[in-house]
Amino acid sequence: MKSVRIALWAAILVMVALLGWLTYDMTQSKQQASAGPFGVPFTLVAQGGQPITEKAFAGKPTALFFGFTHCPEVCPTTLFELNGWLDKVDPEGKRLQAYFVTVDPERDTPEILGQYVSNVSKRITGISGPPDKVLEMIKGYRVYYKKIPVDEAKPDGDYTMDHTASVFLLDADGKFSGTISYGENPETAVKKLENLVRG
Repeated sequence: MKSVRIALWAAILVMVALLGWLTYDMTQSKQQASAGPFGVPFTLVAQGGQPITEKAFAGKPTALFFGFTHCPEVCPTTLFELNGWLDKVDPEGKRLQAYFVTVDPERDTPEILGQYVSNVSKRITGISGPPDKVLEMIKGYRVYYKKIPVDEAKPDGDYTMDHTASVFLLDADGKFSGTISYGENPETAVKKLENLVRG
């Protein structure tokens, strides 16, 4: 009986230590996120062919979405909805900006991305570039992505991409401010963007 009590106390102490570490780690992450711009420095290519860096996400609030042009539903839906929200919150396009970063740079060249995005919106700018540099940027922004073969028997054949489906919201200093989830209530999404613009 005594050994069971000792084992229970040991388990409790391990749990308390683990919770303490997790709390510390989360606090540190939040402090780091609030201390400076979200993400990492990068140099990629905007849809028009011009270089673009993380400095583009400063100066005015930013809505940032990660996806790919072969996406069957989530990406076109999100881009269409985001375009509508931008028009509602900032009809003149002077106070809010938006970017669409590909998670599939092997297929999504800046030119292809530009054609895709411009079919949906004139307010959203596509970002691509060399695959290794794009994927480095995506990891730095803590975005989940995974290549999924369409046919598991042919891993080198056609594929789709699994990825984070939320829109990231950055303030005028490039700091993380929140997200808009896929399928979010449109009124809530608009309210989040209005709050982002107000600062």
